Amino acid sequence: MIHIDGSAHSGSGTVLRYSVALATLTGTPLHVTHIRKRRPKPGLRAQHVQAVRVCAVLSGGRVRGDTVGSDEILFEPGNTIRSGSFQWDIGTAGSAVMLAFTLIPPALFARGPCTFHITGGLFQDFAPTFFHTDRVLVPWIRRMGADVRLRMIRPGYVPKGGGKLEVHVTPLPAPLLPVQAMEPGGFRRISGMALSSHLQDQRVSDRMARRCTEILERRGFRVKIQRMEDRNAVQKGAALCVWTESDTGALLGADQAGARGRTSESIGETVAASLIEDLDSGAATDRHLADQLILFAALAAGRSRYRIPAVTDHIRSNLWLVEELLGASSKLEGNLLTVDGTGLQAPPRPSLPRENAPDKEFAPSAP
Repeated sequence: MIHIDGSAHSGSGTVLRYSVALATLTGTPLHVTHIRKRRPKPGLRAQHVQAVRVCAVLSGGRVRGDTVGSDEILFEPGNTIRSGSFQWDIGTAGSAVMLAFTLIPPALFARGPCTFHITGGLFQDFAPTFFHTDRVLVPWIRRMGADVRLRMIRPGYVPKGGGKLEVHVTPLPAPLLPVQAMEPGGFRRISGMALSSHLQDQRVSDRMARRCTEILERRGFRVKIQRMEDRNAVQKGAALCVWTESDTGALLGADQAGARGRTSESIGETVAASLIEDLDSGAATDRHLADQLILFAALAAGRSRYRIPAVTDHIRSNLWLVEELLGASSKLEGNLLTVDGTGLQAPPRPSLPRENAPDKEFAPSAP
């Protein structure tokens, strides 16, 4: 059994989600303590509970301590990774996109294709949005040899959630290819999506897109941001995302969701400034993609090397987790990140003697 201190590095829910996803892949029993200890509301939230439970369902495993507010769990993955169609409702505006991110790595090694229907939030702060994941992260995963497809059925925002996301994953025919993105190259065109729900009268989509376009065009970029007016979400909401690909294949994006007191123009300004800052850093990935790729690079066969905008707590967390749970080593030289992948082909499933398995009842660790 591997022990993970959930308060280490970023101390966020990502530590838990990544740990459970990787433990599912390797068939390794896991004990996570001090979950989100440094957060204003420590312990498991609804979206974290769901992440642990779905990994248990997917692998035929079991979990103890999976209740809202719990600060530790015992997770014992099962002997295989199931395929088929699954449906989960987080029940809050918790991130459906983060749950999808948790499920994609195990599903790449499932018995057959997996389709996940997830209900929750698709656009909020402190979590990847649907558009950035669909237009930046997923294209990179496809380059690495994976068949992953996302579809937004209905947007979902804070506080009601209700967004619907469909995720389709086909098992890998061969190990993932390593990431190679060292030269940012030249960026000329920027694409984007400005989404608003039940806000057409306030012209929110157009105002976000216009302000973002003005700033980016002053920097010499050609910008085309599509406006999307939605009437299906369960509440009002908005989100803006832009992305750009260079002549060397570097792919960067930036995004922000709407929030109370946040004007359409300020969203456009924030998104433009975020993208410009990452482009000016000389990176070949944006600040979010930089840490998201680590897990997939650790699974790949070979050495991944890519330039990042800056070293963040999430990057440190993810490098630590892939070494602890996969044995993938890494190195940071300035803004050049190197990850030596493990070339995982199929999840090993060592039999776990019953006498060494976690107790049926959850037992908190000693103080």
